[in-house]
Amino acid sequence: MSRKENNNQSFSLKGKVAFFATGNVNKFNEARSILSPYGIAVGMLRVKGDEIQSDSLKEIAQASVINAYKRSRLPIFVEDAGLFIDALSGFPGPYAAYAYKTIHNSGILRLMENVKNRRAKFQSVIAYCDETLCQPECFDGESNGEITLTERRQKGKSAFGFDPIFQPVGSSKSFAEMTIEEKNGFSHRAMAIRKFAEWYKQSLFAKK
Repeated sequence: MSRKENNNQSFSLKGKVAFFATGNVNKFNEARSILSPYGIAVGMLRVKGDEIQSDSLKEIAQASVINAYKRSRLPIFVEDAGLFIDALSGFPGPYAAYAYKTIHNSGILRLMENVKNRRAKFQSVIAYCDETLCQPECFDGESNGEITLTERRQKGKSAFGFDPIFQPVGSSKSFAEMTIEEKNGFSHRAMAIRKFAEWYKQSLFAKK
């Protein structure tokens, strides 16, 4: 298929289908459940571009989605998220994925031993790109809460990232104790994806 044909195909998909560049099936399932009521189909594409090193989630997401679009030539979005803990001066922030791989939830809990201020927040940035945009469109979300004293998850179920140690404001459950539907009522990712979905549908109407 030529690049022109690929671009025409990409344009025809806009507003109806979006591809989520991620290798994380948990993130994909959350995104799919949010986008479905908007009538937007979502495909999982393992083509996420290399992440730059930055203290800005937005800069990381923008660079990543540009790389992902160059590889796929499809209407595509990426998500970058960070966990910011007040008592740890915002650590791990945008390096949350690396921190989880190296010290895990147990390491964060050790750092928080005997700490009274357990306030924390998750932040998310969704960046979208297609052939009609000069720069990626970005959408953000934030969930305030606290770091729990112990890991808490649904019995017999695996958990995603730092979800077992984060309890959002307004809930008695950690993210890992919630169903996908419950979590989407509180999560930073859900807020960002909803903003994206509303814009995405409007962008389709604007082209008609």
